[in-house]
Amino acid sequence: MTATDPGVDERGAASIEGYAVPAGCCDELIEDDGAPRPHAAPLLAALRRFGPRGLLEAGLRRDAIFMQQGITFEIAGTDGARRDRPFPLDLIPRILTATEWTAIKRGLAQRIRALNAFVDDVYHAHEIVRAGIVPWSLIVSRPSFARPVHGVRAPGGVYTHVAGCDLVRGGDGRWRVLEDNVRTPSGISYVLENRLAMTRLVPELFAGHRVRAVDHYPTLLLEALRAVAPATDSRPTVVLWTPGPANSAYFEHAFLAREMGIELVEASDLVVRDGVCYMRTTAGLQRVHAIYRRLDDDFIDPLEFRPDSLLGVPGLIRAYRAGTVAIANAVGTGVADDKAVYHYVPEMVRFYLGEEPILENVPTYLLSDEKQRRRVLSRLGELVVKPTSESGGKGVFIGPQASAAEREQQARLIEARPERFIAQELVHLSTVPTETGEGRLAPRHVDLRPFAVFGDEIRIVPGGLTRVALREGSMIVNSSQGGGSKDTWVLDDEGAAGDLAPGTLPVRRPPRLPDVRYGGWHGQAQQQQQSALPAACGLAGSG
Repeated sequence: MTATDPGVDERGAASIEGYAVPAGCCDELIEDDGAPRPHAAPLLAALRRFGPRGLLEAGLRRDAIFMQQGITFEIAGTDGARRDRPFPLDLIPRILTATEWTAIKRGLAQRIRALNAFVDDVYHAHEIVRAGIVPWSLIVSRPSFARPVHGVRAPGGVYTHVAGCDLVRGGDGRWRVLEDNVRTPSGISYVLENRLAMTRLVPELFAGHRVRAVDHYPTLLLEALRAVAPATDSRPTVVLWTPGPANSAYFEHAFLAREMGIELVEASDLVVRDGVCYMRTTAGLQRVHAIYRRLDDDFIDPLEFRPDSLLGVPGLIRAYRAGTVAIANAVGTGVADDKAVYHYVPEMVRFYLGEEPILENVPTYLLSDEKQRRRVLSRLGELVVKPTSESGGKGVFIGPQASAAEREQQARLIEARPERFIAQELVHLSTVPTETGEGRLAPRHVDLRPFAVFGDEIRIVPGGLTRVALREGSMIVNSSQGGGSKDTWVLDDEGAAGDLAPGTLPVRRPPRLPDVRYGGWHGQAQQQQQSALPAACGLAGSG
């Protein structure tokens, strides 16, 4: 065995010889003494039986399948040319116990309720502003504050229909929310595809585990969208609105439309007449009751937002104001996941729900506050600085990894536009064994993005998207910055609540494609979805 092959320790449980958890971090599968955590012992034993060669061969099959199916993303080569590469799925899963998942799920549901209440309050009563908790000047200065919908209540009072809050586990083992994504969070398609790939490529790893299923997400999403749709005598018509095949997240758009059995539409397929939204079909106009939109507010209606937008539907906001169509996520919801507003979410939980937050924030500093800014500048080499308006890991400054020149440059940027940045304490992200080449395993840092849907209630899919920093020592998990993903297993205990599909190895069977009832490119889009370039985590909107 090599120094990093799975082995067997003196207690007879599988272990990884020579595996060293980075200082200050905790590992999800390995104890500090190198022994496997109890819930991970069957996995590590299966990896030992699998061996480095088996893991390497499974990785080669994964890459070939992903390239064939178009589950890829684009990178720039050394010659400047852009090329597709397989979306990086690491074959060593992350495992959460049922008890741990129950606490996470409760904390997420609490946080989403508070964020939903905040969005409603921002566009109506302003109670949290009147209470002196969140400054109105901060809210109205956010790029995602949508003045055209001020005073407009979303159908059913639900704004945060889909949420993907990013969680991290620090060196103390505690979970914290790193940021909230309630605009157009992306990545759920990789959760489903990762599970399917794992069950086909390495079914042996599931032996000894009861893993909760994730394949019911499209059903949950469709039910949530129908729940918030305006009342109708028949089943409401739901569509998924995409900017089109050129969008980097188009793979996910087409994937979800197919899985839900609904139409995938562009702006040219929608029209508003007399305050009602319709879809063009070969049989004429068909009423649309709910739209799952995957483009940002600025582009959805040129009459209300950007007049130069060619992606929008003129008059859609008029229909939204009239309450004849639900839009998910609701217009203006992005004000709740702004990185500066994030600082106040624990107070939102206390203010709107009268509860103590179950999940804490990472300690965060607003650089528009002079006292906080001075303290941050004096500790710049210890902190992480983020631009409030960026996503996907862009513009993130990690003080401990920065040179003196980089720290000076960041200080100048902060002094010039302090309101554009926040600072956070550095979290030593937890690690998970990860295949690093030739079947060898080494610790790599991870975060977690669970996905929740909110219709008549909040439902959260077990697990979520584990993003992994594939470069040694890196804590940037975004795939656009060199990261990948892992399948996330939530184990089921005897008597634990729901979400476990029959059998130990859940296998998703996609439904038949919906009939194409209208012309244009949509029939081809449903069939050609695999050739599109998918987003990694952090593409459209806040994702």
